[in-house]
Amino acid sequence: MSKIGLGTAAIGRPIYINIKDVKQSESFDLNKFRRAGEELLDFAYAKGIRILDTAPGYGLAEDLVTQWLKKSKITDVAVSSKWGYTYVADFSATAIEHEVKEHSLAKLNEQWEITKELLPSINLYQIHSATLDTKVLQNVEVLNRLHELKKTHNIKIGLTTTGANQLEVMRIATDVEVEHERLFDSFQVTYNIFDQSIGELLGTSSDSYPEDRRIIVKEALANGRVFPNLANYQHYSTHYELLEKLAKKYEVGVDAIALRFCMDSISAEIVLSGASNKEQLSENLKAYDFKLTADEIERIKELKVAPTVYWQERKALEWN
Repeated sequence: MSKIGLGTAAIGRPIYINIKDVKQSESFDLNKFRRAGEELLDFAYAKGIRILDTAPGYGLAEDLVTQWLKKSKITDVAVSSKWGYTYVADFSATAIEHEVKEHSLAKLNEQWEITKELLPSINLYQIHSATLDTKVLQNVEVLNRLHELKKTHNIKIGLTTTGANQLEVMRIATDVEVEHERLFDSFQVTYNIFDQSIGELLGTSSDSYPEDRRIIVKEALANGRVFPNLANYQHYSTHYELLEKLAKKYEVGVDAIALRFCMDSISAEIVLSGASNKEQLSENLKAYDFKLTADEIERIKELKVAPTVYWQERKALEWN
């Protein structure tokens, strides 16, 4: 069964691409925000979470995890991090730019110098949002350096995907080799009730995807779009009706249904929760309490939308 891990983007920066119902009434307090992040990490560990996913692009998240591990002396947590995005918003709610993407060798080396503080807890290092436009999968210098880190520190190397061409990126990455060895051991992908395109690759018997590669699911809640929101997404009325019906049946929230679908419908080793507080994480973890039937999984699969539609909608979401 898939394990639920905690993605740390929401506890590393106060502004994120998401749907929010509640407006912030208090001015932002960085120290208070950090303490809240530490408390959530404590709570997650107490609830059995042993997988954390972070990145320099998540504001203070990577440093938060690093310092939390050192302070607590916890040794049984597996951490994955990434390189390629730099957080530039300085925790400002009015920032025009929040992150800058750069897939250069210089950026890889710069960010690894900080990320390596997570050793030995870090077991996976990923290219953050490997897309076709940066040509990072053809950058020999970068690929060789990742292979060197893999061998030197005995860690896995992976990538995260973003956009409607996730399948193409994964297929290209699957064939990448350095010194006659495959480079990528893990793919962190967007998969949810709306964008189910990855299932086309993982749900076939094709040799195009080796079964021993780890799959990590991100954005399982579609940046909040799984929650009933007919004011903005009237075209998802059928989706909301089914999700609420299943939530009532299993006595959980819609979020648990969405997470459980990801756990039951594809061979994902890890499904990430993006919870920002204890209440959200508690509700997410109820996904462990039940299992969807084969018929229910098929009914949810019928709700899929075209990847281009999904990503156009996601692009329209605001930082808030």
